[in-house]
Amino acid sequence: MSLEKTPVTIITGFLGAGKTTLVRHLLRNPGGRRLAVLVNEFGDVGVDGDLIRACADASCPEANIVELTNGCICCTVAEDFIPAIERLMALSPRPDHIVVETSGLALPKPLLKAFDWPDLRAKITIDGVVTVADAEAVAKGTFAPDPSRPGDAPGVDHETPLSEVFEDQLACADLVLLSKADLAGEAGIAAARAAIAAELPRPLPMLALSDGIIDARVVLGIAAAAEDDLAARPSHHDGADDHEHDDFDSAIIDLPEVSDPAALAARVAALADAHKILRVKGHVAVAGKPMRLLVQAVGPRVRHQFDRPWGAQPRQGRLVVIAEKGNLDPAAIRAALI
Repeated sequence: MSLEKTPVTIITGFLGAGKTTLVRHLLRNPGGRRLAVLVNEFGDVGVDGDLIRACADASCPEANIVELTNGCICCTVAEDFIPAIERLMALSPRPDHIVVETSGLALPKPLLKAFDWPDLRAKITIDGVVTVADAEAVAKGTFAPDPSRPGDAPGVDHETPLSEVFEDQLACADLVLLSKADLAGEAGIAAARAAIAAELPRPLPMLALSDGIIDARVVLGIAAAAEDDLAARPSHHDGADDHEHDDFDSAIIDLPEVSDPAALAARVAALADAHKILRVKGHVAVAGKPMRLLVQAVGPRVRHQFDRPWGAQPRQGRLVVIAEKGNLDPAAIRAALI
């Protein structure tokens, strides 16, 4: 048995940043590596897992793809994350490289700490933490702390739930990928670079990309051994016993068949303002169409496309909706969508 440690790349980033798009590209272009993937979803509808399994091939067969839904693995390290990693390590042949895609609300620091456990440390090294940041959203100030309020000391800002999670994901990074560069434009990319640089605890390379397209050699093979420098990767939640994502809620919205996908997309887009929805993703049945309609939204940006036939699966539309605490009213959201 080889004594060489298996490298693991953790891909993190906020909801809708483009993590799954990046993973799909890596699966199609692995650079000669035999990959395994662990993907985590905050809601219990496995949209990202479906998308990744569609890329399964000889370099990453479906048996090498493990999906954990209905929660963030940063909160269930011992119960879910470590057993899943051990399952992938037990594969024969053993993968050359493991890619972990966290949920958009996950904190990477607890996962890094897990790799410092003796049972894992002897077998695995964290090749690198790659944080995917939506350049357009960052440039617009989506993740910026609230500005100072009357009576505050000069320069004091107040962290928001979004800014805390985003800053934790950046603080653990070895590489930052500025996604959706085509939407952000040159000015947006420059603004995003400046905003992220101001939050980083140490200088890091930042690369812009669109549609997740990047050479696998840039992302896989960083050789950071991140488990060896945990102290250099601060977290807002260092020292906390738990991180339960109390600031965010999710709900599953069941929908009947729709007749007009464009009209549904417009209603989904309206949710961002009317209900302050952060993320929507799932599948919807369209009357007269044998294919599932994949719907994905980040704020008011909505994309929809037919992905594959329903087959024996019930033609039941289900959307995962994620919002900050206090903004999620499933009945009102469903009424707005039908």
